Amino acid sequence: MNLELDCISCFVRNALAAARFATPDTDVHERILREALQIAAASDSTQSAPAMSQYIHRRLRELTGIADVYQDAKQRFNALALELLPELQTKVSQAEDPFASAVRLAIAGNVIDLGLNGSLKEVDIRRSLQEVLTEPFFGDMHLFRTTLSTAGRILYLADNTGEIVFDRLLIEQLPAGHVTVAVRGGPVLNDATLTDARAVGLDQIAEVIDNGSDAPGTILDDCSRAFQDCFNRADVIVAKGQGNFESLRNASRNIFFLLKIKCSVVATQTGLAIGTQALVYHHAAPIG
Repeated sequence: MNLELDCISCFVRNALAAARFATPDTDVHERILREALQIAAASDSTQSAPAMSQYIHRRLRELTGIADVYQDAKQRFNALALELLPELQTKVSQAEDPFASAVRLAIAGNVIDLGLNGSLKEVDIRRSLQEVLTEPFFGDMHLFRTTLSTAGRILYLADNTGEIVFDRLLIEQLPAGHVTVAVRGGPVLNDATLTDARAVGLDQIAEVIDNGSDAPGTILDDCSRAFQDCFNRADVIVAKGQGNFESLRNASRNIFFLLKIKCSVVATQTGLAIGTQALVYHHAAPIG
């Protein structure tokens, strides 16, 4: 997705918030903010927001010497989600439509996004799960269900820690042995890595790989060749969260995006109101 002007102001604000999350050192805060402003001044519409954020978070790790700035928060949200999992699995199994319930709960987990809300608390997650069936929903559930049920290779692009536990609810509804889950190749924000995915048992229900990139999205040119091969071979791609939407919206593949609409830019791009649970189907552009 091309960069919009509103993305630039959001990027600068989030860069400062990330610096403050990482360290109380005001010198680091100032340096990160100045670098973010330089990036913003040099940016063009062909860049994506995840690409800009990738650079800032690399610099933040360099300046603080902390390999995974959000490690404690990631472990905390994974633990909370695992605590809630048995209850949610029961809710799905007893639902009139278990697949639809699992889809909505997986999208509800997308609220665990420290890039947009660094002060997220447990009560916010519990509220999201309580409101999951009453919030506006957009998407063709029938198309999604039938496409997945006949797919030989399903590539599931995960997003955040905590959220990946709720993804289990949906993955458990998919054909066994047909799903590969891809996580980030390195720490960035509270996005899930292989370590995080294994900690919540995703590797017990599906093959789990990393994409070789530390961007908070899926920037294909920055991903490993092994991941790109998996991406290109997949019959169906399911992509969670705004970062994946922003970086893959123009990809030449058919992709189902599952996300909660959290900002005005994505709201405009999708034509959906902020707060909507969205299942957005992206059709690959025809060749020739």
